Amino acid sequence: MTYGAANLNDDGTGAKSTLASTVYHQLRDDLLGGVLETESKLRVEWVVSKYGAGASPVREALNRLASEGLLGRHDQRGFFIMPVSAAELEELTRTRCWLEERALRESIAHRTAEWEEQLVLALHRLGRASRLSPQNLASLNPDWEKLHRTFHRALISACRSHWLVGFCDQLSDHAYRYRQMANDRQSMERDDFAEHRLITECALDGNADGAVQALVDHYELTAAMCMERFRQGEDAKVTSSAPGQRARR
Repeated sequence: MTYGAANLNDDGTGAKSTLASTVYHQLRDDLLGGVLETESKLRVEWVVSKYGAGASPVREALNRLASEGLLGRHDQRGFFIMPVSAAELEELTRTRCWLEERALRESIAHRTAEWEEQLVLALHRLGRASRLSPQNLASLNPDWEKLHRTFHRALISACRSHWLVGFCDQLSDHAYRYRQMANDRQSMERDDFAEHRLITECALDGNADGAVQALVDHYELTAAMCMERFRQGEDAKVTSSAPGQRARR
C-alpha cells in the first residue's frame, strides 16, 4: 500500500517535511513577488505566526531559501531578506546572458522535432495570454508569468544538461524578483511578444547567432527598465531629503 508523504513515518517527520515544503513555497512566492520588504529580518517567531507552521519546519524552509540565495543568514543572528541593487542586477543579467547563450546554442545544435513543437506551442500559448491581470489592469497576470517561464524553459530544454537548465532556472527566479519591482505601465506596453517571436524564429531557423542576440537584447531591455526604476527611486530620495522639501513638512 502506498501512503502520502505525511504518512510515511510514525514519528511525524513526514508531516513536518510537508509543512516545511508548504512554508517554503509560500514564503518563496512572497520573496520573489516583492511582498516582503528587502533587507528586513525574518525572525522564526514571525514566520511561524504569519505562515501557520511550527518552528522546526519554518527553520527548514528558511535554510532552504538561504541556500538558494533568496535569504541571507548571520551566524547566531537569524535570517534577513537579501537586498536588491543596481549593481547586483547588472551582474545577474550579465551572468544570465552568459549561461543562457550556451544553453540556447546547445539546444539549437541538438534540436529535435519534439523540441521545435514544444517551443512553437509555448510561444502560441504565451501570445494568447493577456500580460495584464483581468482583475487588476495595473498588475501582471500570474498565468502569463507561468507561460512566460514555460517559454524560456522550452527554449533551452534541448541543451542536454540538467545542471545548466537548473542554474538558468535559479537566475530566472532572481530576475523575476527584479521584474516585479520594476512593474509599471511602461514595461507592460513593450512589445514583448514580438521579442519572443523573434527569438523563436531564429531558433527554429537554426540561426544560433541571431537567436542569442535576440535573447540577450530581450534580457538587457528588461534590465534597463529595472535600472530606470532604481534611478527614479534614488531621485525621489534626493528630492524628499532636500532642504526645501524638509521645510514644507
